[in-house]
Amino acid sequence: MKKQPAQWLLSAASVGIAGIILTQSYGTAVANTETQGFEPTPEQKVTTRQVAALLDRSHYLNQPLNAEMGNEILSMYIDSLDPNHTLFLQSDVDEFKKKYADDFGTRLKRGDLSAGVDIFERYRKRSNEYFEMATRMLKTDIDLTGDETIVLDREKLGHFKTKKEQRDYWTRQLKFQLLSITLGQEDEKAKEKVFLDNPDITRGQDLVRNDQRTPNEILLNRLTRQQGQFGRLKDDEVMETVLNTAMLTYDPHSNYYAPIQATELQIQSSLQLEGIGVSIRPDRKNPDYTRIVTLVDGGPAAKTGQIKPNDLIIGIAKDGKNMTDVVGWSTREVVGLIRGKRGTSVTLKLRQPNTPDASARTVTVVRDIIQQEESGVRQRVVAVKSPEDGSLKRIGVLEIPSFYLNYRARRNGEDYRSVSIDTERAIKELNEENIDGLVVDLRNNPGGSLDEVAKMLGLFIKGGPLVQIRDNRGNIQVYRDDDGGEQLYDGKMAVITNLASASASEIFAAAIQDYGRGLVVGSTTTGKGSAQIQLDNLALGSATLTQRKFYRITGGSTQNKGVVPDVELVNIYDDATFGERAQKKALPWDTIKTAAYKPEGKFTSDTLATLNQQSKIRQEQNPQFVYLSTLNDIRNMEDEKKPIEIDINKRRAKMQLIEKRSLEAENKRLIATGKRPYANWNTYQAAMDAKFEERSQMKADERPELPESEAYITEAAYLMLSAQPQTLSSPKEKLSARDKQAM
Repeated sequence: MKKQPAQWLLSAASVGIAGIILTQSYGTAVANTETQGFEPTPEQKVTTRQVAALLDRSHYLNQPLNAEMGNEILSMYIDSLDPNHTLFLQSDVDEFKKKYADDFGTRLKRGDLSAGVDIFERYRKRSNEYFEMATRMLKTDIDLTGDETIVLDREKLGHFKTKKEQRDYWTRQLKFQLLSITLGQEDEKAKEKVFLDNPDITRGQDLVRNDQRTPNEILLNRLTRQQGQFGRLKDDEVMETVLNTAMLTYDPHSNYYAPIQATELQIQSSLQLEGIGVSIRPDRKNPDYTRIVTLVDGGPAAKTGQIKPNDLIIGIAKDGKNMTDVVGWSTREVVGLIRGKRGTSVTLKLRQPNTPDASARTVTVVRDIIQQEESGVRQRVVAVKSPEDGSLKRIGVLEIPSFYLNYRARRNGEDYRSVSIDTERAIKELNEENIDGLVVDLRNNPGGSLDEVAKMLGLFIKGGPLVQIRDNRGNIQVYRDDDGGEQLYDGKMAVITNLASASASEIFAAAIQDYGRGLVVGSTTTGKGSAQIQLDNLALGSATLTQRKFYRITGGSTQNKGVVPDVELVNIYDDATFGERAQKKALPWDTIKTAAYKPEGKFTSDTLATLNQQSKIRQEQNPQFVYLSTLNDIRNMEDEKKPIEIDINKRRAKMQLIEKRSLEAENKRLIATGKRPYANWNTYQAAMDAKFEERSQMKADERPELPESEAYITEAAYLMLSAQPQTLSSPKEKLSARDKQAM
């Protein structure tokens, strides 16, 4: 197999992060921060010039960063700060356009962030106005009845023209949030009564919050917590918002990452980090606190013997500095303090739940390299009845979470981990178990390394082209498997995809489909058909830049259209809001010439039609698929783009209807599978909470498979065993009707 020198990323994980910093345009409050009077450092200016130069000269679109593109970036930046169009007035937007539309791009090219900072300061001002109004309003009694309505999703609507319009919306927004919290408290108290009346349902866990705060107090606490988090924003994060927006204006997968986010990207791609080996999340009872959920076996935290699951982190002293109180901090901020270079130390101030802060203890931990063993390839064997004679067949299952590769370790000649290495090991173990077929599960796989997906395909395909890559000059490169026809696994196989299967996952599924090597089942994939180069040589942080598009060996791109499965299974995602087709500035679908290749088989149109018909009948009878289809219908009962009534009685009735239908769907599933139904909604929700808490404390390989997820595995295996591909001997037979349509 031919190797490429560059590290090409094929991952939907590189989707823009501008919204991570500033997503909620409502309820956000910002106090004085380090960004006020933000004077960019020399490194920030250089980084800005570097990013601008990359866009101007090196992006796949060959689109110069001229005045027109600068204006588009400006519009995207305004929307990234205020996506719901509730903070900036139309007069704000008009002012920004008048001042910066003609030279926003030019400013970036000379390293000038002043326009972006100026707009951010206005964002801060409007956010503070919202917080001040909310604080006053939440100290009064608020009537939650009436005939008012609100549109929650205002992305396609204009900015408010007057402060009166804006304040009116803010008032209705606060009412709706209070209404939702009030109804949530009613449900929570009902669940807690179930826990108290039926202690066995808690599975030995303390799940009673006993929150005595009023809805007004809860909402004010939330806004205050958000204010504190935004008050800790660093200059680098503001710069990240500006530069990342600039890159997103070219396409959804070109991104800039400030240093802390650059570290996250490296962890995602390598499954390795430098830290202490704990997983954390906000505490269930009080989200101001961060709770330790699990410890990595043999990790630095576990080795101390002093850090336990359920410990609450109330303070962190990083690298010998003073202890920082982290109550009210987000998990992202806490993670940023805990992680650091191998061999350095961090001190945690911890206490057990239901104990006073005075009982807290301090533990110093030396950071080390943590391998995320649970996040890699998993294999197992399931038994499925043969559609021919009813005998049990042993089906291997490969769960591929991403096409990961520790690129830096490989480059430095160190031992490294990769998905192809782990998959090769897993297949060898499955082969020893004499499996009758293999299901490769790519659901929710965001992609990863191009080299790795090519190596992976070589394990299943005899040889030939795997994927075609075109650069911005029109040059086409073909990745091939030239190992003399060697296959580690040559038996029956099926690949499961869904709308969250992206990029490298789509290359894998497309090649298996085009070669007739196996069935692709599930739902149409994301449609990310572009490749990014990872740039770690910036003055600050890192970037991914789209420089290539990839194409199937049949010539059709997976960009935008994705990979259409041979057999459709229930789709649990919303096509209108998720995937490439829902992204702004997505690159278009197109075609190039077909590569010369020899399919290993072909599923005829008649075969696929029969398989789809038979599968549809089974899905309509399978309790798990019926349950998922019903949930899809329930989710469609409310459209946030349409007016929603702000009346607690009407809202309660609407929620009770949704709860009634949800409970009916669950109980129908339970009865169909021979299990006891739930007596009421509160008992059902209490049981679900207990199960969730229990699962969250298990390691990945200890968690039982969810029946609704396992239904896809079983159906894929059944389809695979039922299908008989036609063996091809003539190159002229290589294109099926589906292949021709894909081109």
